[in-house]
Amino acid sequence: MTLPADVTTGTWTLDNAHSEIAFTVRHAGISKVRGQFKDAVATLDLADNVADSKISATIQTASFDSGDVNRDGHVRGEDFFDVEAFPEISFVSNGLVAKGNSYELTGDLTIKGVTRPVALETEFNGVAVDPFGMTRAGVSAETTISRKDFGLTWNAVLEAGGVLVSDKVAVNLELAFIAPAA
Repeated sequence: MTLPADVTTGTWTLDNAHSEIAFTVRHAGISKVRGQFKDAVATLDLADNVADSKISATIQTASFDSGDVNRDGHVRGEDFFDVEAFPEISFVSNGLVAKGNSYELTGDLTIKGVTRPVALETEFNGVAVDPFGMTRAGVSAETTISRKDFGLTWNAVLEAGGVLVSDKVAVNLELAFIAPAA
């Protein structure tokens, strides 16, 4: 997997303003709640051989936003992220394998002090130069994790059976990276 000639190797930085780190979780077994983390930094160390590229990211847990102030406060608290004790979520890649027109990006995800391996189905969306002369690359990625695997075990049993918050969390990433300065 080699890079096209017009793509610059080196350290690309996340454009947080044009990226989204989102999640979806089933609530009460009947609906889905969506939200995102609004504050993150990430680097993409792009190598000539794409398989040798690395990505690392740090997300501020206090930037959790589901659109509901009460729910956000609860999730930031000790029952879930405990943002005072665990202010960051981190990801460090350790592998990238081509899978047809997409890639499988593997790495270590750390939430609430617990590190687990994850695999993200990843798609490279191309490179473009914006009207301000900045070269950008777009990447989409998704995975599903078990929140219990990371010590996020709080729940409430429903009167009709089942639980309030599902264990499975779908993670959806839409990332824009800015090329290193020439």
